[in-house]
Amino acid sequence: MPGPRRILDPTRMSDGAGNLADGMAKRIVGQDQAIEQIVSLYQTFLAGMVAPGRPVGSLLFLGPTGSGKTRTVEALAETLTGNPRAVVKIDCAEFQHSHEIAKLVGSPPGYLGHRETHPALSQEVLNQHHTDACKLSFVLFDEIEKASDSLWNLLLGILDKATLTLGDNKRVDFSRTIIFMTSNLGAAEMSAVLRPKLGFGAATPNDKISEKLAQAGTDAARRRFSPEFINRIDRVVSFKSLGAAELHRILDIEMLSVHERIFRAMGSDSVMLALDQSAREFLLREGTDSRYGARHLKRAIETRLTQPLSKLIASGQVHSGEEVIVECDGNGLVFLQGSGDATDEYCAAA
Repeated sequence: MPGPRRILDPTRMSDGAGNLADGMAKRIVGQDQAIEQIVSLYQTFLAGMVAPGRPVGSLLFLGPTGSGKTRTVEALAETLTGNPRAVVKIDCAEFQHSHEIAKLVGSPPGYLGHRETHPALSQEVLNQHHTDACKLSFVLFDEIEKASDSLWNLLLGILDKATLTLGDNKRVDFSRTIIFMTSNLGAAEMSAVLRPKLGFGAATPNDKISEKLAQAGTDAARRRFSPEFINRIDRVVSFKSLGAAELHRILDIEMLSVHERIFRAMGSDSVMLALDQSAREFLLREGTDSRYGARHLKRAIETRLTQPLSKLIASGQVHSGEEVIVECDGNGLVFLQGSGDATDEYCAAA
């Protein structure tokens, strides 16, 4: 007699996929769908179930600027390899003309200087960031809509057969590669959907608005790209605009990065940094807006907080083990020497 049948759970994640999901969730805010799609592809890779002769996966990221499309790819690389720069990034704005494809594949033999033309997509470049724990490559085609038809045709072959033939007839294998493409297509339509709700302090978009955003992005992509190109892409993900809650969480993440820099520079007995609410609000106003999302937040923290703090340390006004409280006086940030007993969430030696 056969034993009782057990119901299996196809939504359950392996340890490796679970670690990836947790690691990306710590780095990426408000884009759960993108993380879910990436983790799903990674789990397929871990199970050895990737379709033969195809890349591990291909994803088209659509959405407004500053919503985290490029950062998501960097977070994936950082989680799996420890290096956010372990991504082969192709800026498609540099490939608006057909002849510029030679930068990617190299010039064929017979052309003057072909030996000096090093292709940007060689096997060595693709595998340079492989580690013992992760034999995956990540290739990002940034702002894909700006590329010429020649680049799109090149991509068709990669997406379909996971191979690329270089100018010297060498073949590049993309079967252990996840390919990402980003685009701002549909951004205007998305802005129209969100216009009444955008701006600092706006509410997080609800499910109905998110559905409209996704549809606007997908429709714009279908108008721009050929059906054969769209049909070769595994997943199309529309990124949401970030609301106030997400922007505050991104500020938390960026501040942790500042603390890590202080720790590396000064050691375990480093400066304790505390931001009050007015300073937080100031940095968010300076670093975010409805058009660019959180794109400029890192720059605002660098220019308004990190650089002045560096001058205070370099000039001897702040020493190891001391506390610095940061407030806003209405015009900018003010740095105050603390008493050493502040309890703000940022007041800790990183």
